[in-house]
Amino acid sequence: MSMAIRFGKTGGPEVLEWARRDVAAPGPGEVRLRHTAIGVNYIDTYHRTGLYPVPLPAVPGLEAAGVITAVGDGVSQFKEGDRVAYPAGPLGAYAEERLMPAQRLMHLPDDVADDVAAALMLKGCTVEMLVERLYRVTPGETVLWHAAAGGIGTIACQWLSALGVTVIGTVGSEDKAEIARANGCTHTVLYRDEDFQAKVMDITDGKGVPVVYDSVGKATFEKSLNCLSRRGMMVTFGNATGPVPAVEPGLLAKKGSLFLTRPTLMDYVATREDLIISSRAVFSRLATGILKPAINQRFALRDAADAHRALEARETSGQTVLLP
Repeated sequence: MSMAIRFGKTGGPEVLEWARRDVAAPGPGEVRLRHTAIGVNYIDTYHRTGLYPVPLPAVPGLEAAGVITAVGDGVSQFKEGDRVAYPAGPLGAYAEERLMPAQRLMHLPDDVADDVAAALMLKGCTVEMLVERLYRVTPGETVLWHAAAGGIGTIACQWLSALGVTVIGTVGSEDKAEIARANGCTHTVLYRDEDFQAKVMDITDGKGVPVVYDSVGKATFEKSLNCLSRRGMMVTFGNATGPVPAVEPGLLAKKGSLFLTRPTLMDYVATREDLIISSRAVFSRLATGILKPAINQRFALRDAADAHRALEARETSGQTVLLP
């Protein structure tokens, strides 16, 4: 018998329950995995609230690290005792144990701790996808990144700073501004006190930026479009303040022939090849010290509801993990 966090209906953090469940022997192509650390991401709250519907009842969570305890038929690349991690599901990471498709796992390098892998893989692979493949940011460019002190934002600032990119980052407080700057953010904007659109135009001498990365959603979308230079790209990849309303295509033409995209990591690591490329890029930057984890919040797995409350109240910075 094993324990997991589950929810049988959508709603607030209170719908998350600590429940017993059986974990079967692995089938063909599967392994049984004992989790050692589990990553907490904003997308977990979207599944819980029903913003991103999932079949119920469900166990939330898309990333974790752990040790393989059993191997199913046809699995040759992994064995019992291997340390592994995964950045992009399938859903079900908030559990002491689970079954996993072997093709979705990556071996953990010896120098990467389990909690670091759980904290950084989804976020790191997301940043890799956003700045290396979706829009390839080049040295000397300036970008706008919302929530620059958050779990993904701090990693993005580190990654982009190492590339020689100027990052304008929005944050909610001076404490978070200090965190963003410490991670490589060039200019911080306190969005509660300052007009980020005006600040971007001032910093760029009225030119705007070629790309905006926005995980905030509804509250920042319109002004983010106004921050773009001609033929700029608006990347909306989260909904912390609610989903972005419908957009008339003509608006993009009016504002400078803009591009608008709504990517998900799952589509960028859907194949084994892409999963390997993205994960290895993250491990490489960890090895060279470009990425520096900041696991500022740790919760027991059974207290996952408290982790969600802190995340949604914007009381967190850096990364958050659950410990079984």
